[in-house]
Formats: sequence, structure tokens, C-alpha cells
Amino acid sequence: MEILDLKKLMAFHPDKIGREMLSDKPEMRIALMCLEAGQELKPHKAPMRLLMYCVEGKGTFTIGDEETEADEKTAVLCDPMVQHGFRADKGSRMVVMAVVTPVE
Repeated sequence: MEILDLKKLMAFHPDKIGREMLSDKPEMRIALMCLEAGQELKPHKAPMRLLMYCVEGKGTFTIGDEETEADEKTAVLCDPMVQHGFRADKGSRMVVMAVVTPVE
């Protein structure tokens, strides 16, 4: 068993998104991303299934052509090769856990 204390793993940087790989295995990758207010992970595509989970703060998730506001405990699922990204709202930090699994 492996227990991760997310509070201890959160790291914010004024000039870039804080990124911590929590697990990097072929069957599942988990990343913790910490965004200062206004920072953004630009929309992009990947050939994998994705779950984006807002651990803390507020922001906006982009999936395909749609945007949805997210706050703590919001989870968004994304199919392979669908454009996705997220940004922290102005005035609010945002912490996102991304879980990526391969497509069989």
C-alpha cells in the first residue's frame, strides 16, 4: 500500500505550473498540478483516457469545445484524442489531480 499526503506534495510557482508525478506506471499515471491564479494548462490531445479532479481551489476545465467551471471535488472525464486543459480562475489557486490510463 502507498499513501500520498497531497498537502505535503503541493508546490506552487509564480512562473510555471507546479507538477508532481504521484505514480508513473504503464497501466496508470497520476500527476498533481498546482496552478497560481491565472495559470493555464493549454488544451491539448492525448491518446489516453483521462480523469481531471479539482482537489482544491476554483478554475475552468476545457473538454473539446466546452468549458465547465470547477471547484473542489469536481471530476471531469475525457475520452482519448479529445482536446482538454484547465486554468485557475483569477484570484484563486487551483490544484488538479490528473489520472491517465491507456486505451486498449
